[in-house]
Amino acid sequence: QVQLVVSGGSMVQTGDARSHACASSGRTLSSYAIGWFRQTPGKEREFVAGINWSGDSTYYAASVKGRFAISRDNAKNTIFLQMNDLKPSDTADYYCAAEEGDLGMLVADIDIDYWGQGTQVTVSS
Repeated sequence: QVQLVVSGGSMVQTGDARSHACASSGRTLSSYAIGWFRQTPGKEREFVAGINWSGDSTYYAASVKGRFAISRDNAKNTIFLQMNDLKPSDTADYYCAAEEGDLGMLVADIDIDYWGQGTQVTVSS
């Protein structure tokens, strides 16, 4: 069983940077593609960033590419999301997700195996 635990949320200002972590308290994440999604009230869940099981392939939504960076440390069973140059449009609840398959399925939000709890990020102007 995989239980994904996400680090606490943030209230930040435009231009600030923050890092969030997603760790498994159970089974190892080393065979899973891991990603971050976000959602705001009344809107569809949106893919943000994903990384394959080995860490040598990443994919980003156009809205965050160049500002966010996803990485993983399989020895620590932890995935990180570095968020730079935050904008008010980044305000959302952020979730990490694990997919025991390829990165493409995770990016497409297909058959996600596990979800972590949401963490709120609020970016004020």
